[in-house]
Amino acid sequence: MKTPALLALLTLTLCVRADLTEEQKRIPREVESPDPKLAKFVLIAGSAANSPGSHEYFAGSVLIMDWLKQTPGVWPVLVAEAWPKNETILDGAKAIVVYADTADKLPFLEPARWDHMKRLIDAGTGFVMLHQSADVPADHAEEMKSWLGAVWQKDTGCRGHWDMDFNEIPTHAVTRGVTAFHVPFPDGWLYNLQFAPGAVPLLAGQVPDKSRTTEDAKTHIGRPEVMAWAYERAGGGRSFAFTGGHLHKNWELESQRKLVTNGILWTAKFEIPEAGAPVAFNPASLTANLDNKPKPAPKTPAATPAAAPAQ
Repeated sequence: MKTPALLALLTLTLCVRADLTEEQKRIPREVESPDPKLAKFVLIAGSAANSPGSHEYFAGSVLIMDWLKQTPGVWPVLVAEAWPKNETILDGAKAIVVYADTADKLPFLEPARWDHMKRLIDAGTGFVMLHQSADVPADHAEEMKSWLGAVWQKDTGCRGHWDMDFNEIPTHAVTRGVTAFHVPFPDGWLYNLQFAPGAVPLLAGQVPDKSRTTEDAKTHIGRPEVMAWAYERAGGGRSFAFTGGHLHKNWELESQRKLVTNGILWTAKFEIPEAGAPVAFNPASLTANLDNKPKPAPKTPAATPAAAPAQ
């Protein structure tokens, strides 16, 4: 027999957006650039998942679009619900950004979609993966590593939720304007990745040792763990990834916004200003375009055992 708490969890887990909200429908989607001189950036937002305020892939992608628009010459294109209705919108993109769920939920595992992405990668298109999308099935891992520069695998990788300090920011075009920062709200992190030669760590910090759940991770107690990296592919294309992005609220952090926006532009071979890309932000935007997700039902208190009758 399923308990009320378990039923609530199942309801939340199975809550996948069948339709966009009315607010989300007002956001233009899959709109081709009116000017071929504008650089097209396609953002693929995964379908709704997880609890309210987390995995807000649609709302997060809209925010990223707003930051990209602050750089002249950019035309961002939003793709909703994990894959374009018109696949030709991907063609000619300077960069593809995937902000989506993990492993077998990755939007382009279907062979024809994978082949489409491979053609784009081979053509030198910039490639960006955010949050859980760096976790790919084992049978796709080696090829994805050659595209992205690293992958998360369940036999070696670890994941969990905690606040993070990024105290040392290396010198790189993607880190221009990024200063040491603290992520105060426990985000969802993936670490102990499998890296390709040439991948460049951009963000690393200490993780709770108790989160080291795989045998491989336990051999690296105390090591700062990489949460973002850049990669120049053998064919000349560029890739960037950031395994944070679980909590929507953390987009209010300027250094996180700047790192991700810089990274996306860098993959398209834009020159990043010394102060970093502009990422002006209205805090009210955090409440816009959220998925329609039910809040978990409150936990039912455990029954109190009946008192024994007086003798």
